Amino acid sequence: MASSVERQLIVFDFDWSMADQDTDRWIFEVNAPDLRRKMKNLKDEVQWTDLVAQSLREFHERGGKRHQIEEALRIMPFHPAMVRAVQKLKSKGKTTFLCLSNANSVFISTILASKGLSELFEEIITNPAEWDHSGLLKLRRRIAPDAARQHQCKVGCSPNMCKGEELEAFLERHGKQFDRIVYVGDGSNDFCPILRLRTSDIVLCRKFRGLERRISKEGDKEGLKCQIRYWAGAWEVEEIFESF
Repeated sequence: MASSVERQLIVFDFDWSMADQDTDRWIFEVNAPDLRRKMKNLKDEVQWTDLVAQSLREFHERGGKRHQIEEALRIMPFHPAMVRAVQKLKSKGKTTFLCLSNANSVFISTILASKGLSELFEEIITNPAEWDHSGLLKLRRRIAPDAARQHQCKVGCSPNMCKGEELEAFLERHGKQFDRIVYVGDGSNDFCPILRLRTSDIVLCRKFRGLERRISKEGDKEGLKCQIRYWAGAWEVEEIFESF
């Protein structure tokens, strides 16, 4: 399989795909379980990125500190096999890595730095965030609700970004033709980008989560073309990557 592939792109979702937890939920489970419960109760009423931003403000207002969030991110479950898998593949020189995530830039960059992976990705496409002088983590949607151009997704991407459109924009921006694209994902919002993949491409779908359900229910109807391989643990991703 690998002998004819000179250039490949590996696209990672982050939460529950590269990492073994959900960053948005984890930091509150560690530092403020009552806010985590509040988020669970409000998730059907408030757009998710806005809800995380609101919870970060509330955490800050009650005296929560930057170092508490950063430490929670550093200890968040992240399998050593995943670190080995991407490092080995990167070292072979034929693979470009892209992160396409509904988390945020601070969460992802903090975790990657703690694992020695800061230089892994060509780009990290996600919601922007930054610390202000008071220690508040200010988060906003990648596509603001009042932006002149909203995405045109018809298969259920959240308002803050369409992963399918973002993937196509990345490919156009870099002007590269990849022999193969491999998409590693788990959630229902990973369904849109994998519909853009070719028969030569592969989705590595984490078992027992939203993406698997959508592939099963909607894949044929929506014309899914790519190859599908399922995995449950990072060690299985490592096995697959070794075959590349």
